[in-house]
Amino acid sequence: MPRIDEDDGWIYTPPTEPWLDILHQDSDLMVIHKPAGLLSVPGRRADRQDSAYTRILERFPYARISHRLDMDTSGVLAVGLHRRAERWLDRQFQKRAVEKVYLARVIGHPADDEGLITLPLRRLSGQLRSVVDPAGKPSSTRYVVRSRDEDNTTLLQLHPLTGRSHQLRVHLLALGHPIVGDRFYAPPDPAIPRMLLHAATLTVAHPTSQVPVTFQAPPPPRLRSSQS
Repeated sequence: MPRIDEDDGWIYTPPTEPWLDILHQDSDLMVIHKPAGLLSVPGRRADRQDSAYTRILERFPYARISHRLDMDTSGVLAVGLHRRAERWLDRQFQKRAVEKVYLARVIGHPADDEGLITLPLRRLSGQLRSVVDPAGKPSSTRYVVRSRDEDNTTLLQLHPLTGRSHQLRVHLLALGHPIVGDRFYAPPDPAIPRMLLHAATLTVAHPTSQVPVTFQAPPPPRLRSSQS
């Protein structure tokens, strides 16, 4: 299987308006709504340096990033604006003390209204793909059906209980329902401009107050329930 880089294989046109879609900002944190098509951090190539983190660094040179979203995924991305805030966020992600909710539109209609996928995952050497592997790292994803739609797709609410690379994408592929528009794991469809996966909410304890706070990014139209 040929190697495909996260920032290769597409026409890479990250949006520039707005430069940063800021959901929240204080002395510790900046939380943005990262658009699909923009890298979370710079790529390896010289022409792949534009990213959410690069843009934040232009205004906040001491900012540090603790988590990422795939380039093709939109939604909530939180960045510590100084080292203490970054260490606080790091600890929460490492201890799985954050709560993340995603929305995904998948191909087909899952049989169950909800479920828990517990399949170990392994990153393929030299590639940005992951596979189910009994010798891989334990990985868990809870899903809930939000709507089954007439176009043979289903809107799912996803709760990743672990944070493996491409976890949601590979778990849903293993379930038999890949994410619509997923260029790595779903059938190609030139009519679909992006992968329909969105980080809808992120709940973390604030670095200073230590009180849990929830940040939300509104989903695009195709990731809204037809039954709402």
